[in-house]
This record gives sequence, structure tokens and C-alpha cells, in this order.
Amino acid sequence: MREIFVIIEDFGDGAWELAAAARSLGEARTTALVCGAAEENQQALAKLFDRVVVFPASADGNWDAEYIAACVLPRLLSEQPYLVLLLHSNNGLDLAPLLAAKSNRPMLADCLSLEVREPGLAAVRTTFGGKVRARIFAKESSAGYLATLRPGAFTTSAPVEGAGILEGATAPADYQPRRRCLQTLTPDAGAVDITQAAILVAVGRGIEEQENLEIVQSLAEALGGELACTRPVVDKKWLEKSRQVGTSGLTVKPKIYLAVGVSGSFQHLGGVKGKPYMIAINQDPAAPIFATADVGIIGDLFELVPLLEEKIRAHKS
Repeated sequence: MREIFVIIEDFGDGAWELAAAARSLGEARTTALVCGAAEENQQALAKLFDRVVVFPASADGNWDAEYIAACVLPRLLSEQPYLVLLLHSNNGLDLAPLLAAKSNRPMLADCLSLEVREPGLAAVRTTFGGKVRARIFAKESSAGYLATLRPGAFTTSAPVEGAGILEGATAPADYQPRRRCLQTLTPDAGAVDITQAAILVAVGRGIEEQENLEIVQSLAEALGGELACTRPVVDKKWLEKSRQVGTSGLTVKPKIYLAVGVSGSFQHLGGVKGKPYMIAINQDPAAPIFATADVGIIGDLFELVPLLEEKIRAHKS
């Protein structure tokens, strides 16, 4: 039976998605590796994985890729799992190349799906800014494989029956930290918390000018939702950071997500969780957003948005 190691970064959707990805590869024994975890988090992981190995947290309690590598690398080398999985996040990207190099494993990055294809491992990922989906293949490797998964690419996994084995582990005795966390910066909370909104209307660079935001804001009000945006809109200082959705912004779980002039890069869609009903308006028929949207409308947003708002208000009245 294959052995799959999963390195846990957080105890939210990420852990559930990694568990689902591991199970998608057929019958395998799954082991979660985590550095520092409260009792309730350990119990939650034990419902997702066959075994949970808990290492002590780093000295300052922060994510330290070098410390985590020092903890888990001996396990990788001694137990030789078929596959090691991590999230394709900032922390995951800090750790994954280090582990791949130290354990001599081929690395498949930013995967949307994984498939065992003897004598190797296949994956699907996007290229050219998300416009093309490419199938990549890692040849047979006696050391096994390592892959990072795009957040949100896999649906969350249901708990397994019973509970996995909880195993305590010690920190490497000879580890000397070379990193020191000086400060953790979090965005200021805005007047509106888009993470709690059931309906979001997100605007991207297709809006062209700051003055044009008014028509999208009016549509959001007609729907009874909130206005959100992509990173380029924040970079231009057209909207505040507290309205940014994405891997470098906020994670949202609306019931309805209307993307207006949004290309649909993986950085943006990585912040959209929970499989909302997604509608996309974009004049570029090759925009990656259409691969994700439930309804896609190709056209000029400056014509479609006012028309859509008019129909919505007429229906409400």
C-alpha cells in the first residue's frame, strides 16, 4: 500500500483539501505531519488521516521552513513515502523546494489535480497566466514524489471512520535557528467584512478607471451584496486592501460570486472557497475565469453591468 505524507500548515480548509487529494490517488495510508498543534486540532486531524505525527512548535511559534524541514526530513528519508503533499501557499513554497532537494524527489508545483500514471505521477497545472491548462509528468523516481496543491482545487474531504493514530515526536536536538520573525503584518480591518458576505461582486482591472467603479458598486447594492476586488485594483489604490480577495488578500466563502472584468488568475481564485455559484463577465473569451464560472458572459461590462442592474431592480420591484 502506498504511503502519502501530508505536511499541515493550517487547520482549516487546507488540511481538508490535502486529505481529499491524498484519497483521490487510490488506496493509500495517509500520515499528517504537523509542528505545534492544540489538542483539538490534533483530534480533528486524526479524523482525516490514518496517522498524525506531532512535532513541537518552533521556538517562537512561527512558521520556519528550515525548522520544519529538520523535523520531517529524517522521516521522509527513513520511511520513503510515495508522495509528500503541501499547499501551494507562501509557506508551502518556502518549504517544498527545500524538502524536494534534500530528499531527491521530483517536485510538481501548483497542481490542480494529481493522477498516478505508472511508472510516474501526472498532474494538471496552469501556464501563461492561467490561460492554458497543461498536463505535466514526473518520471519514475525511487525516492518518491513531492507536490504542492493549489488552494481550492480539491473539495474538502469528509472525515474517515474512527480515528487515526496520534504520535508524538521530538524536535531535532542539534537544530540551530537561523531565522527570526520580527513582525507579522496583517491588513487593517475595513468598515465592511467581505469574508462574511453571502453575495460578492468582484471587480478587476477590466474596470479600466477608478471612476468606473461606481457602476459595479451600484450593481452590488442592487444585489444586496458587497464590493470586492483583485490585487491590481488595490495596487492602484482604487479600493482598500480589506476588499481584496486572493492568496495575498482575504479568503471568502460567499454563496454567489459575480466577477466583473476579472481575468481569474489562480492568485485571485485561491481566495474563493466553498464552491459559490460563480458568474463571470469578461470581454476576453480566453479569460481563465470562464473555466471556473458556472455562468460566463462574454461582452462589454460597461454595457452589461447597467443592464443587469436594471433587470435586478425591476425584478425586485
